[in-house]
Amino acid sequence: MDAILRAEGVDLFYGPQQAVSGADFSLKRGEVAAIMGSSGSGKSSLLYCLAGVLAPSQGTVSFGGVSLATRSDDELSALRRERFGFVFQYGELLPELTVEENAALPLRLAGQRKAPAHAAAGEVLGRLGMTELLQRRTSQLSGGQSQRVAVARALVHRPDVVFADEPTGALDSVNASAVLEEFLRLARDQGTAVVIVTHDASVAEHADSRYTMTDGKLK
Repeated sequence: MDAILRAEGVDLFYGPQQAVSGADFSLKRGEVAAIMGSSGSGKSSLLYCLAGVLAPSQGTVSFGGVSLATRSDDELSALRRERFGFVFQYGELLPELTVEENAALPLRLAGQRKAPAHAAAGEVLGRLGMTELLQRRTSQLSGGQSQRVAVARALVHRPDVVFADEPTGALDSVNASAVLEEFLRLARDQGTAVVIVTHDASVAEHADSRYTMTDGKLK
């Protein structure tokens, strides 16, 4: 099966400092890949290049066989909004919105009407054990609950790829394991590919393929 996401010879510089050096990476549909490395190793910088958030200084990143460098800013924004999903370490939820509204946000931004968007969000949240909390403000949630909402938001629009940057780093071990298992189960159920950046070997064990990043170099 051809890769849906591919990086070839990716370098990334922040001024004179090189964060990513000659990275090659490929991801197939439905595959879960883990990129391990210590803080400052360049793994998050590579993730943002793969997601089209940062443009590589050299090399190419392609999605569906098309280089991201050939896409306009509007096309990249649409890609990140409609075809990609994101889970961050601290959830990055909007505190003024309810659980249901946060999870439905990708669908609403894509122009879907409120009722079907909230129905879809409720279904995913239900599979994550959050049915009783749909109308709660996110400021009233525990860390594990907040991260479940972030997972639902990342998966509700059935993206092709989800990019997860230390998705369990802010959770205790019990919540981390539960959230990760539910996240990957849902992703695999709908055929979504996942890239997880982590420093935790126990998280990487859940992946189909594993990479290690050291001083900007991916192996």
